[in-house]
Amino acid sequence: MSNVVSLPLPAAVAHAAPPRVALLGTGNVGGAFVARCGELRAAGVPLPAFAWLSNSRALEACTGDAPERVLERLRAAPARADAWSPWVEAEALRRGDILVDASASDLVAGWHGEWLARGIHVVTANKLGAGAHGDRAHAIAHARAEGGTHYGDAATVGAGLPLLRSIRELRAGGDRVHAIAGVLSGSLAWLFDRYDGSAPFSDCVRAARDAGYTEPDPREDLSGEDVRRKLLILARAAGIALEAHDVAVESLLTPALAASAPGEVDAVLSTLDAPLRARHAQATAAGATLRFIARLQRGDDGRVRASVGPEALDPSDPLAAGAGTDNRVAIWSDRYRGQPLVVQGPGAGAEVTAAALLDDVLRIVRGAPAPTPVLPTAPR
Repeated sequence: MSNVVSLPLPAAVAHAAPPRVALLGTGNVGGAFVARCGELRAAGVPLPAFAWLSNSRALEACTGDAPERVLERLRAAPARADAWSPWVEAEALRRGDILVDASASDLVAGWHGEWLARGIHVVTANKLGAGAHGDRAHAIAHARAEGGTHYGDAATVGAGLPLLRSIRELRAGGDRVHAIAGVLSGSLAWLFDRYDGSAPFSDCVRAARDAGYTEPDPREDLSGEDVRRKLLILARAAGIALEAHDVAVESLLTPALAASAPGEVDAVLSTLDAPLRARHAQATAAGATLRFIARLQRGDDGRVRASVGPEALDPSDPLAAGAGTDNRVAIWSDRYRGQPLVVQGPGAGAEVTAAALLDDVLRIVRGAPAPTPVLPTAPR
């Protein structure tokens, strides 16, 4: 079989064939994406056909069977001994096809620029593309320009809330973003909304994990690293070239929890209880609300300061409201200087993330013009 990407076809050939969708990632989000495609097709919405589905274990073309059945077989596939991922040797994608990345794989994210440059659109929930090292983010922007392709990343932050689009449209209209602050993690939003100090924080973490709000290993959420990547994506959309080391992260993890083996995590979650109980009591005594906040501020001196961690907020703060898994983000700019623009809505869940992926696919299929990539400028 040929490689997953092919050399660009002549324009006449490329435009003659309708676009197809290839899905990488068959977990909760990938499964919800396939299910939503089925629902919309049943409702009469025209959608591209699936070329193939793949995960880290297997790949299967969708030629004679329903994608739902293909998904079931892929999920049951045995582990793969080969060093190559199966999608590397998949049926070649054509110019104009759409690669949907529903994985959290750094390897897959490293291919985003390659696909884009070859004329293959990329729609992604994977934050390791635009939220990784700045060199990769720049490579993706350049590849979009080279290939004339779309990079649909609405699902990477806010699970499809009109957040990245709002920031980009402000910037395209000549506005200058001065600050961004927000609750960017649905799982941490749920935890801090649920926790009132009456029960151990570790019990809340277990409940969030069991409900599917956190990753199977909740340390990925509690560390703040996921929020840091989301802040990097927002900053770059606003034209600010932050790197991971520019963002100060206050992790919720205790040293014992951070050092635990995966099988020991549940037993060590209780080390969170005392520090979170003290933090909550301190905030409550001051009449404040505890939230996990990502914050970016461009100072009068032009320097950019960025941080991620728990904060005690005044109840009047625009970020103190919200409930459940809601994301809530405030944006200050030349236009919104005195009172910020606030975007709020569900920020976690496979269904809303899958809906955001499919929305981006539909924008491509319906012929929305590919936005001109605008590279961020380095902070002074």
